[in-house]
Amino acid sequence: MTAQQQPTGRPVQALTGKLSEYRTFFQTAMHNPRMVGAATPTSSAVAATVAQVVPSTGNPTVVELGPGTGSLSDGIHSRLPRGARHLGIELGADLVAHLREHKPWLDVVHGDAGDLISVLSERGIDQVDAVVSSIPWSLLDDELQGHILGQAAKALTPNGAFTALTYLPAERTRNARRFRERLHETFDEVLTHTTWRNFPPILHYICRRPRV
Repeated sequence: MTAQQQPTGRPVQALTGKLSEYRTFFQTAMHNPRMVGAATPTSSAVAATVAQVVPSTGNPTVVELGPGTGSLSDGIHSRLPRGARHLGIELGADLVAHLREHKPWLDVVHGDAGDLISVLSERGIDQVDAVVSSIPWSLLDDELQGHILGQAAKALTPNGAFTALTYLPAERTRNARRFRERLHETFDEVLTHTTWRNFPPILHYICRRPRV
């Protein structure tokens, strides 16, 4: 192989990171499937849709709830302006280790999404501009759904945005229907968008102006 044909360091690093992402994801899914609530990592098309709720100007603060292996984090990071804050709250220890190694620009907190307000307070943050959730909402009971969603709404600025993902086939379950009702109770505006370029297809909830 000539010097011109040799791969540069950045593509190799990207490939290594992607392989690590898939390995960490499937290991977590095997040991604790309820933690990830997914069959595969989400696609770049999903990440691009999610990133649309992220402010691209000013000094915004964005929080990811359950970033997992960070399949959405790159899309969010690429949109954020210089000086922005990007936090991720992740419950799985292996996932936290993966994120800290491969997403050094992400402020990763090893903790529970239900403690969002406390986590922000510890970091001197009063409110955030966007909350991106990869939590498997359809697997959560009513009480936990309400608690975490309430924390997210309380953390947002008056014009803040909340987005949640769920697999389209899961929309027919009781918990998914209850979550949809809660979103309409909690936010002034609730929009939906389906990303078909994912397996299975992803339904996005894009919510604005919390009623809290």
